[in-house]
Amino acid sequence: MVSEALPELGTERLVVRLARPGMQGAMARFLSENFEGHLQRWSPPAKAAFFSEAFWQERLAIAVEEFHGGRAARFVLQARVAESRQAPRLDAAIVGTCNYTNIVRGPFLACHLGYQIASSHEGSGLMSEALRATNAFMFGTLRPHRIMANYRPENERSGRLLERLGFAREGLAKDYLFIDGAWRDHILTSLVNPAFDPAWIEPAG
Repeated sequence: MVSEALPELGTERLVVRLARPGMQGAMARFLSENFEGHLQRWSPPAKAAFFSEAFWQERLAIAVEEFHGGRAARFVLQARVAESRQAPRLDAAIVGTCNYTNIVRGPFLACHLGYQIASSHEGSGLMSEALRATNAFMFGTLRPHRIMANYRPENERSGRLLERLGFAREGLAKDYLFIDGAWRDHILTSLVNPAFDPAWIEPAG
């Protein structure tokens, strides 16, 4: 179990918050505006409900439960209020997301990272800024040994981002995920916790 507090991480241009109820309208808008023609190429198929506030109202409550149970940490990226640099409202526009899922304990002690950025902010460096903060949070708070991030070989922008963040390429998985109408190969990468303490491994039994 983790702390009852929901994390909010500040960067130079962003507030990176754990996804939570109150953001359902912003999530529905983010996906409706960015999925077709931008995120769809890199994402699994999505049903119509995926773009509705009703879907996200339920899903965001589950996201909080997953965080408290130590199973996942799902974050949204929101721009700071320009005039005051204060934190935006919960329902303010979302410019990106990053999700740490499939957290496995025991001797594996690893998780998967996925992320997406709005088309209007692609190439701005916001995702790199956010992931530096969330990777540090994960290593310091949920304390996995490895964060694994996989991307399609065609997604060169994603590959360069992970390389800048220190992720090491580990191999190629053939027909790894069904995306954009076909099974797609993915390049496998990982980032190892530089301050990992073996005492964090939960003993068997």
